[in-house]
Amino acid sequence: MNPRILVLTLSTFAFGSTAFIFAGVLETMARDLGVTTAVAGQLQTSYVLVSALLGPPLAWLLGKMDRRHLLVTALGCGAMANLACAAAPGFQSLLVLRTLVGLSAAIAGPAASVAAAALVPPERRGSAVAMVMGGMTMAFVIGIPLGSFVGAHFGWRSTFVLASALTGIAFLGVLFLMPSVRPPSPVSGAPRLTLSPLAPLYAATFLSFAANMTVNLFIAPVVRVGAGVTGAGVGLFQMVIGLGSIVGLSLGGRAGDRGEGREWLILCFLGQLTAMSLHVAATHHLTPPGLPSQLLVALAIFVASTSLFSLMPVLSSRIIQTSQGAPLAMAVNGSVNSMGQALGSAVGGFALATLGVPGIPMSAICISLAGLALTALFIPRRTSPAPVGPP
Repeated sequence: MNPRILVLTLSTFAFGSTAFIFAGVLETMARDLGVTTAVAGQLQTSYVLVSALLGPPLAWLLGKMDRRHLLVTALGCGAMANLACAAAPGFQSLLVLRTLVGLSAAIAGPAASVAAAALVPPERRGSAVAMVMGGMTMAFVIGIPLGSFVGAHFGWRSTFVLASALTGIAFLGVLFLMPSVRPPSPVSGAPRLTLSPLAPLYAATFLSFAANMTVNLFIAPVVRVGAGVTGAGVGLFQMVIGLGSIVGLSLGGRAGDRGEGREWLILCFLGQLTAMSLHVAATHHLTPPGLPSQLLVALAIFVASTSLFSLMPVLSSRIIQTSQGAPLAMAVNGSVNSMGQALGSAVGGFALATLGVPGIPMSAICISLAGLALTALFIPRRTSPAPVGPP
C-alpha cells in the first residue's frame, strides 16, 4: 500500500469522523448545553454548510498552492479547532468552532483528492482517488462508532478530543510522509462545465444525502425510541452504517462499470424509502420490544446505507461522462453532497422539534419520494461507459 495515499486516506477519515463524531451523544450534549436536541443538531448543519458553500471557491482561490501545504494547514487548524470544541463554554462558542472545523474540511477534501491523483501513475488514478474517498466510509465503520463509545464513557467533550487526535495523526502523516504536490498547469482546450445536463444528477445527489442524513444525524433518538438502546450501544448501530456503505460501494461500483442509469438510481431510492418506512414502524413500536425491534432498526439502517452508497458510484460515473471529466464537475458534486447533509440536518431537527422522533423518518420519506420522482422524470435511462481524458 502506498504510504502517501494512506495518509491522504487518513485525512478524509479524520474529517469524515469529525463530521458526526458526537451524533451518538447528541441528546446528552444538548442537555448539558441547555438547548434542545434539535438545536444541538445544527452543530452538524454549520459544519457541512460551510464545507458546501466554501469548498468550490476555496478550491479556485487556492488552486495554485502546494497541496501538501494546504493539507498541513487544514489538518493543523482542524486539530486545534476540535480541541477548542472540547473546552467550549457554551453552545454559541461551540457553533463558531464547528464552523471553523468545517472550513478546514472544505480545504482538505479537494486537496486530498488532487494530491492522490498526482502521486500515482495515470492508470492508477481512479483507485487512488477511490481509496482516499474510502476514508469517509471507514469513518462510519470505525471513527463515528468510536466517538459514541468514548462519549458514553467519558462525556461528550471527549468526542472532540478524539476528533482532534484523529486529525492530529493525519497531520503528522502528511507532514512527514507526503512530498510537495504542485497542481498541474491548465490544459488548453479542457472541457467546460455545462450545468443543464448535470442539474438532475446533482439534484439526485442532493436529495439522496438529505434523506439519509435526516436520520443519521439524529440516530441517537431514533435508536433510543425504535430499539430501546442508548449510550455506547448506539455505536453498534452506527457500525451498521459502515457495513452497509461497504456493500453499497461494491454494488454501485459494478453498476457504474456497466453504465447503469435511471433504473439503478430508482432502485436505490426505493431502497431508501423502504428503510425509512422500517424506521417509521420501529419508532411507532409496531414490533415487540427487545431483540425484534433492535433487528428492525439495524435492518433499516443497513438498507438505507447500502442504498445511498450504491447510488453514489453510479451518479459519479454519470457526472464524469456527462462533463467529459471536467474537474470542477466533481468539486460541485461534493459541495452538493454537503448541502444535502445540511438540509437533512435542518429537516431532521425541525421534525424532531415539531413531530417528535417518529417525524424524523417520516420527513426522510418525503425527501426520498422527491428524489424518486426527479430521477424517474429527468435522468436518462443508461449510457455506455466512455473513456475519460486525464484530469
